[in-house]
Amino acid sequence: MYDPLVDAYPNEKQTNPDSYWMAISGPGPEDDGHLEGEVDADVVVIGGGYTGLSAALSLARDHDMKPVVLEARSSAWGCSGRNGSFARISGGRVPIATLIETYGQDVARGYFGEMRAALGTVRQLIAEGNIDCDVQPDGVYKVAAFAGHASGLEREATLYNGTFGYPARFVPPGELKNAHQGAEAFGALYFPDGFAMNPLKLARGVHVMARAHGAAIHTNSPVIGWQSEGGVHRLVTPTGTVRTRKVVVATNGYTSSKLHPRLSARVLPVHSQIIVTQPMTSEQIAASLPSGNCMFDTRSLLFYYRRLPDGRMLFGGRSAIAGNDAENPRHRQYLANAMIRKFPALEGIGIDYWWGGWVAVSRNSLPFIYRVPGLSEVFWGGGYGGSGVSFSLHVGTKLALMAAGKPFDTQASFLTREPTRYPLPPLLRFGQRIAYRWLQSKDKRQASAK
Repeated sequence: MYDPLVDAYPNEKQTNPDSYWMAISGPGPEDDGHLEGEVDADVVVIGGGYTGLSAALSLARDHDMKPVVLEARSSAWGCSGRNGSFARISGGRVPIATLIETYGQDVARGYFGEMRAALGTVRQLIAEGNIDCDVQPDGVYKVAAFAGHASGLEREATLYNGTFGYPARFVPPGELKNAHQGAEAFGALYFPDGFAMNPLKLARGVHVMARAHGAAIHTNSPVIGWQSEGGVHRLVTPTGTVRTRKVVVATNGYTSSKLHPRLSARVLPVHSQIIVTQPMTSEQIAASLPSGNCMFDTRSLLFYYRRLPDGRMLFGGRSAIAGNDAENPRHRQYLANAMIRKFPALEGIGIDYWWGGWVAVSRNSLPFIYRVPGLSEVFWGGGYGGSGVSFSLHVGTKLALMAAGKPFDTQASFLTREPTRYPLPPLLRFGQRIAYRWLQSKDKRQASAK
């Protein structure tokens, strides 16, 4: 499997994921094929996922520019077409209480406003593009995996209510059983906003919109060389070259450490994997997830899950660390075991799909949207930490704004700062292994606590 810390780019030998989304979504939309020959462009967008497609659409539709998208494989080949399908008020991995303590209430309110606006961006795109992406009803549960986590969720609900004026509420265990009949559920924080959909169909819909407004989307066109001189960037692909004065980097977790020295070691690619079961019986549904809402738990290495429209269970989490280990069957079994632990009624159910993809975690575990210092007119957005379905589409519009020469004004001041590099990049995987072992040990201690 392609590993951003090892490989220069994903090439055509990289196959499509064996994902449920790929299996049910039909053929992909028309694109502009390989980049051929020498091309000049108003702006180049590197990456054809949510961020890049949204940026291309906004550049063409809102700013009267002619963007060229360079995608290493097919549109939404990365996490935009592989994710767990939750569009919610989210971005990054920092708890609300920590966010307020670290940055203050004004900045936290500004960030919450950006996250709410991001969810609105998704709804607007679906409506404007008439995107048929199997949207499910609203409702998101953050489930207390351990008894000791319930009080923390109650305090979190108070913060949402008091600081943001947002109607999150704590759901006690008895009431939670209406939506979640499994184990490891000691109450939940309920968000009335947020929904699930088919993420690949969503991305493809934005792709169609971007091309309809004049964006060119070149697939199987990885950037294998990047030279800059006199304010002009020359981006080289295996079959062509494009010259531009403006570049938007939208590769997120798939950002190769070899793309450009100025970008290296600023995100950690973290592998997230998903299994999808065979269709459940009506009895299994009633004994597991009678609700079709989005669910994720409070473990340090969290799990996320939902019932799909055809009655299957989708269940995801973190396990593999390096790309050369990602397809080891033990990671599939790890997810299956965790699912059965939560939902004993699914013991013995078949697993029809298993796949994974790279999410991006910055050192402060928060997203970024900024002009890259030291590079003329280069803009980068990412670092969603596995919570980027809605925020990535929002970031694309802000990158487009900045590339068009207009300011991105936000109270969430940390968003526009250059992310700090990770120290000792060759040792990142070693450090991640230690961190995973410590977090798993922490979860085990909490599970055994009375």
